[in-house]
Amino acid sequence: MIHSSIPRIALIIGSTRPNRFADVPAQWLLRAAEQRRDVTIATLDLRDWPLPFFEEPASPAVTGGVYTNAVAERWRRKIGEFDGYIATAAEYNHAPTAVLKNAFDSAHNEWFSKPIGFLGYGGVGGARAVEHLRMIAIELQMAPIKPAVYVGLEPFLGVLRDGKSLDDYPFLVSSRTALLDGIVWWANALKAARRSDAETESIAA
Repeated sequence: MIHSSIPRIALIIGSTRPNRFADVPAQWLLRAAEQRRDVTIATLDLRDWPLPFFEEPASPAVTGGVYTNAVAERWRRKIGEFDGYIATAAEYNHAPTAVLKNAFDSAHNEWFSKPIGFLGYGGVGGARAVEHLRMIAIELQMAPIKPAVYVGLEPFLGVLRDGKSLDDYPFLVSSRTALLDGIVWWANALKAARRSDAETESIAA
């Protein structure tokens, strides 16, 4: 039985293409997470969240984080249930997918003071997309962690054409471990910090 103090992490699947590669690294990450006793991970697949492109009449920064669109409002409440996030990052034209950027725009306060890590893939492992996402995360007051997984062209093609598994690449396996270790450490640290802040505010009130 998982203790309630164990951090809950959302794995956000950041592509909705019908033939996306994202499911391969996502399932590979989940299999490793299931072997750990210090974290629980739930998948948030953007295919299941038909978010409109940001259309709010006012910035959530001035509405208390509330969204007028019903789907976006459900999304931001769901995001608020987690202590941290990992996002798969496909790279389109040196940038992240539009649906993933829009998912970040479709919540606000719920991201604050929580860690996020990235699992990129593509020609350079999705590294340029991840760099964009790190800046977005900082603006949303998240803590993007350094460890990440970058599935470059060789393992990408090895899986698609040669029947290989991501487990066949030791550097990816070690990167996955570092990513999970990092997200757990930061999720615990920031969860404690948020709890301390809440207790201080309660006393001050």
